[in-house]
This record gives sequence, structure tokens and C-alpha cells, in this order.
Amino acid sequence: MAHVGGRAPKELPTGEQKVRAVTSMFDAIAPRYDLVNRVMTFGMDKGWRRQTVDRLQLEPGSMVFDVACGTGDLCKQLRRSRLLAVGFDMSSGMLEAARTSAPLVLADGLNLPVRDGSADGITCGFALRNVENLARLFEEFARVLRPAGRVSLLEVAEPKAAILKMGHKLYFHKVVPVIGGLISDRNAYSYLPRSTAYLPPPDRMLEMLQEVGFHSLDRKVLGLGAAQLITGTRG
Repeated sequence: MAHVGGRAPKELPTGEQKVRAVTSMFDAIAPRYDLVNRVMTFGMDKGWRRQTVDRLQLEPGSMVFDVACGTGDLCKQLRRSRLLAVGFDMSSGMLEAARTSAPLVLADGLNLPVRDGSADGITCGFALRNVENLARLFEEFARVLRPAGRVSLLEVAEPKAAILKMGHKLYFHKVVPVIGGLISDRNAYSYLPRSTAYLPPPDRMLEMLQEVGFHSLDRKVLGLGAAQLITGTRG
């Protein structure tokens, strides 16, 4: 069953159940979402977002869609970089908690209410594992990007080195829920680490992007392997 009011399901949901569960959860944790991010990443998430925007490599004034924009952190960074930004998110709670001057739209990332080829770039931060169908999301990115448009996707990852992998697993699955519980909602922050199981292996994600027309793909590891930044260019 889907959770209610931020309570995460013990089993990972799929399909429409996942959509309802994820939307409800993010509505509930929106007021303190940014604070928890800062605390659990020791502030490193701000630098990761700067790199996400920088690696778009777009000219000032370019139009960028931030998909699953949450409270607007990436939108703010895009505007600081003199890029035009529009944020899209299906959580009304997140949009209500947003602190950005960029236009925000309540919309599903799988069905963006925009014309084909209307964006120069797309960003997405820590949301790939939360969509109902990742392949369809990548297809939608390809649809709304102009030819030679850029995509820059920030997501969690797992270190390869055994000692780092062990430490990361302990922190992400044991400590993060405690931090989330003290500041926000423990159930939600117990679910979020488990939601990494939705992510395909990195090589497969790159293949999926290639299959819908992206090239010049690159994957950069951040935070000793705790995060990853995937970039590419639409053909």
C-alpha cells in the first residue's frame, strides 16, 4: 500500500502506486527538505549543483528546464549562471516551499507541457530513481531538447572501493534515517536510501540515454562516489 502523509512503504512500490507514494512523501517533507540535504551531505550538495549547471556548457540566456525541481535549488543556480530557468515538479508541496524567482509548473516529468525542441538544456537533481518509468523520462528529455541541447543529471551513487562502499552503506542506510527523523520524517528518509534500488547500473543508464539519441555521454563521480553527474548532448 502507498504511504500516507510521508510514511514510506516497506516494500518499494511500482507503477501508479509509486507515483502516489513518492508525491505524497515529498509533499510531506518539503518544508525541511533543503535543510536535511545540507546536513546529510555536509553542504556538499551545493557544490554538486554548481557542477551540474556548469557542465551544461550553455551560453548565457539559454533556456533550461529543471525537471523534478523540488524547492528550486537548481533553478537558483541556473539563474546565478545567467541562464533562463523553468522548474517542473509533480509535488505541490515542494513547489509551495520553493524559494526561487524562476517560473514553476506543477507537472509530471514524463509529460512536460511544452513544445518539442523548446529547451536548450535540462537538469534533474536526485530524482531519476523517483520517476515511474526512467526510459520514458529519457525519451521526454530527448523530445523537449533542441538538437545539440544538453542534459545534466545529478543522482546518488555507490562507491566502488570496498572500504568506501561499506562506510557509505552504513551512513546512507543507518545514519541518514536518523538525521531525517530528527529534522523531518524518519520513515521518508528510510525509504529514500532504499529507493536507490530503482536505479539501473551506471553503464545501463548511459546506454538508455544513447538509445534515445544522446551522444558525448559522460559520467563523473562526486563526493568519493556518493553521487554521480551524467551529462550528454542530444543528437
